[in-house]
Amino acid sequence: MTATIQDLDLKNTEVLLRVDFNVPLKDGEIADDTRIKRALPTIEYLRDQGCKTVICSHMGRPGGRPDASMSLEIAASRLAELLDTEIIFSPEVTGDGVEEVARSMTPGGIMVLENLRFHPGEKAGALDFSGDLARLGKVYVNDAFGTMHRKDASIAGVPTLMETAAVGLLVGKEIDALTKLIEGPERPFVGVLGGAKVSDKISVVDALARRCDTLIIGGAMAYTFLKAKGVDVGNSRVDNGKLTHAKRVLERCEARGVEVLLPVDHVVATELKADAETEVVSDIPEDKMGLDIGPETIAAYAEAVSKAGTIFWNGPMGVFEMDAFSNGTKGVAEAVANANGYSVVGGGDSAAAINQFELDDKVGHISTGGGASLAFVEGTTLPGIRVINDRRST
Repeated sequence: MTATIQDLDLKNTEVLLRVDFNVPLKDGEIADDTRIKRALPTIEYLRDQGCKTVICSHMGRPGGRPDASMSLEIAASRLAELLDTEIIFSPEVTGDGVEEVARSMTPGGIMVLENLRFHPGEKAGALDFSGDLARLGKVYVNDAFGTMHRKDASIAGVPTLMETAAVGLLVGKEIDALTKLIEGPERPFVGVLGGAKVSDKISVVDALARRCDTLIIGGAMAYTFLKAKGVDVGNSRVDNGKLTHAKRVLERCEARGVEVLLPVDHVVATELKADAETEVVSDIPEDKMGLDIGPETIAAYAEAVSKAGTIFWNGPMGVFEMDAFSNGTKGVAEAVANANGYSVVGGGDSAAAINQFELDDKVGHISTGGGASLAFVEGTTLPGIRVINDRRST
């Protein structure tokens, strides 16, 4: 059982809180502050306990050096607005000055550090950088589920060096929701996987094939599985290096009695363009590519989802960012939202689609971590969770 902040006595404690403020920016402004809002319950809980809270996060991929376009100051400002309180922003990540400010804060005070990835030690998992961060508090709290599958210094190193470690309320909620998928899920269990790259999800396809009753595959990755079955997919995207693996997965599913649903019709075009001329076909012409699932496939997928006791969905059914290729993803999103079964949407593009189609309030749980949720469902103990569990067991 992973310790949460509610298991600890945190009265007037100094806390180093790892969050995920990796918010999208557009024209120098925050385009979506969902990740900041998701962290608010934990931050407010720590404030109520009188904690001195030092918040750290990454943003973007600055490559281990400062980049003003990825400064966390904009996130700190938004946090101040949401909490209606003063937030101290530190232009430095570590150092004597940062430590002095952290110690001198009043109970309930909050300081946000500059982007962790401005320091090369973060991505490298450097122990000396972990040590510098650990000096900023007595208790470590991780509420950044979307990064808990990584071995960065702030995720896997810092908690080994601090007096106490636990997860925040957001991560606790994620663990509870995703555990329902792997420990006695209601049957039938339907897994829905989409997206572009088979290589990114072949291991989770394997894992779901061991747990699911029905496995639905869409998106570009479906064409690798169709080709593995000997189906002509025209000019559709195929991961030729994974054809043998895909064939083996299909064979294992058949042996286990797992139903696999693949597209039977497709929205195709000669090129990926928003204004491309499209048509719906059952057999893809040699010069065209599948860019979305067709209406017969949408109906079949929706019917399977409607009968599910448990649903896990990760990955769009087509290039949903373009209207011409969005119907498949919208159809699956609506089916998941309308289903009576317990549903989990595994972050990333699936979460973006649920929000785009304004169905977020009809889903059981929307994960904040695409890669982390996939790793969890595979049965992997995430490094960020493992290190906290290991501390508790010693």
